Amino acid sequence: MNQETKIQLLPFEIELLSNTDLILTKNAILQKLKLFFEQVQIKQQDFLKNNSPLLPPEIFKISPKVSKGENYKGLPWLVLDYPRYFEKENVFAIRTMCWWGNFFSVTLHLSGRYKIWFENKILKNMLPPGLPDIFLCTGTNEWEHHFESSNYKKIKELPETEIKKIIAEKTYLKLAIKSPIGSITETEKLLSKNFEKLVSFCL
Repeated sequence: MNQETKIQLLPFEIELLSNTDLILTKNAILQKLKLFFEQVQIKQQDFLKNNSPLLPPEIFKISPKVSKGENYKGLPWLVLDYPRYFEKENVFAIRTMCWWGNFFSVTLHLSGRYKIWFENKILKNMLPPGLPDIFLCTGTNEWEHHFESSNYKKIKELPETEIKKIIAEKTYLKLAIKSPIGSITETEKLLSKNFEKLVSFCL
């Protein structure tokens, strides 16, 4: 005996399912963002070239990469990884990200020998006051990117002793800056500024 399905679509869900413009517009936005990230990457490369003597030479040997996906916590995302040096437990990477409906962000991600090499310099550069927009990763999974309190905390809200403890105890070090979704012109300025700020911590 056949049974009727218990799954039902609400009226607004039927309306969305019937609307091709929704998906086509989303795809067009993601394509524009990909081109935008490719333009951002050119400026990032120019900045790093000017500071290359102070950074590990191997991080310049791998080309930038733009990736996208549909389901980071249920929402589409787009990332630009440059530099992107991933070698088992040794990571030196800067990730520029757009998470649909949430934010743009730039993240400095160090682990293994790169964390050891740079953590004292970073600690010295980031402890002075005047860094209200910098977040320190306090989570247990270095591949999470959200800014909920379980994953990131603002440096200005942490005592210096706690900052040092977090950095000393973790095998990785992540600093991030997020910015709101807004005009492309303003976003480009913020992403460039934040990228340069995070790189400067290592110089």
